[in-house]
Amino acid sequence: MYNSKSEKAVEFIHDGEILRVLDYAKENKNNKPLLEQILRKGAEFRGLTYEEATVLLECEDEDILEQIYALAKKIKEHIYGNRIVMFAPLYLSNYCINGCRYCPYHGENTHMPRKQLSQEDIVREVTALQDMGHKRLALETGEDPVHCPIEYVLESIRTIYSIKHKNGAIRRVNVNIAATTVENYRKLKEAGIGTYILFQETYHKPTYEYQHPKGPKHNYEYHTTAMDRAMQGGIDDVGIGVLFGLYQYKYDFVGLLMHAKHLEDTFGVGPHTISVPRIRPADGIETAEFPNAVGDKTFKKLVAILRIAVPYTGIIVSTRESEQSRSEVLEVGVSQVSGASCTSVGGYADREKAHTEQFEIEDTRTLDEVVGWLMDTGHIPSFCTACYREGRTGDRFMQLAKAGQIGNVCGPNAIMTLKEYLMDYASPETRVKGERLIEKEVAKIPNDKVREIVRERLVKLEQGERDFRF
Repeated sequence: MYNSKSEKAVEFIHDGEILRVLDYAKENKNNKPLLEQILRKGAEFRGLTYEEATVLLECEDEDILEQIYALAKKIKEHIYGNRIVMFAPLYLSNYCINGCRYCPYHGENTHMPRKQLSQEDIVREVTALQDMGHKRLALETGEDPVHCPIEYVLESIRTIYSIKHKNGAIRRVNVNIAATTVENYRKLKEAGIGTYILFQETYHKPTYEYQHPKGPKHNYEYHTTAMDRAMQGGIDDVGIGVLFGLYQYKYDFVGLLMHAKHLEDTFGVGPHTISVPRIRPADGIETAEFPNAVGDKTFKKLVAILRIAVPYTGIIVSTRESEQSRSEVLEVGVSQVSGASCTSVGGYADREKAHTEQFEIEDTRTLDEVVGWLMDTGHIPSFCTACYREGRTGDRFMQLAKAGQIGNVCGPNAIMTLKEYLMDYASPETRVKGERLIEKEVAKIPNDKVREIVRERLVKLEQGERDFRF
């Protein structure tokens, strides 16, 4: 029986309930009064049930679709404004004992060169990332208790936070590692991580088990309840996601929203972020092997309805997506993007020698080019890490986000961290664009006192001071 508060994965992600919802959505895909009622509810910025969201997903009426996209854009701007948070992944190790069929890091891939960064390697990688202007990283590793134990991850986090190069500093380290124990999540919390991220890959249990034929990740129950253990270990910012293309996207869409509901109903805090990666070609992996691959039009629809259904969450799109695709979804709800990403172990310090890509990236632009593009499209590129360092995590963050108040600090912090980037890393062309944007955005700050503080701090940034935040 479906139970959103159950401790068992097969009860809070209930196959029978998902199938019922999919049938209900099909029956009501042309029910215009119901669709309009759902959109009116979404316009209240309080989110939708997974059932309501799936009805929107099933609908193909062009008029309704345009309303969905317009509403998603409105909700994103209401809660987060026009700022887009920047980050980069950092791959520590590609040793892995799992057998994931969609990932070239799987243990039976004998021609993939294996590599683990030493602490000296990490210093070189992080220095290269700081020289680009990055302030926020997402750590990535394969699962291997010998080559990548929790102690290695913790030491790596300490090393990353210790590196200060010129004006550079990594101020927030998010972590995407395999499902682990409550004790290990406590250690990650004590190490000062930001968000713990783990993708479910697919919520369809038979497909999940097929795609993960061997290794610890084969255990659907243990993997799906990882966020529960993370919360129990004190990590109150968690990020979920599926790999669209492994199974039918509508099924995984419902599962994703069920997971968000489970976290909120059980712990009072929904997911801090939702990631929406799509299956990509990689070493020995062809997308033709995955007939459920999601097209661009459907992808945009998925992102927009996620924004309406879970308005408070950050929606992340990586460099898996092309510039065109990222442009489309930025307009309907995305709030975080990676820039100048490398999916190889050791690829930032020496890209020429990096031959261990986890997947092919589509957006290969430099960080400066991505920053300029975001400004050209009316967004503020933000390198802000203030919420994590000011203790605005978990329920504190959610209260502000759900009330539409988080933008009161997001906007000013985005402006000040963009100014830092312009001073320290930007090309002359990007700096000119950025200064014009900052002048315009400062004038739009509604609170007189905040506006004056921001102006004072911008002057201090010009004089060489760094790291201001609200």
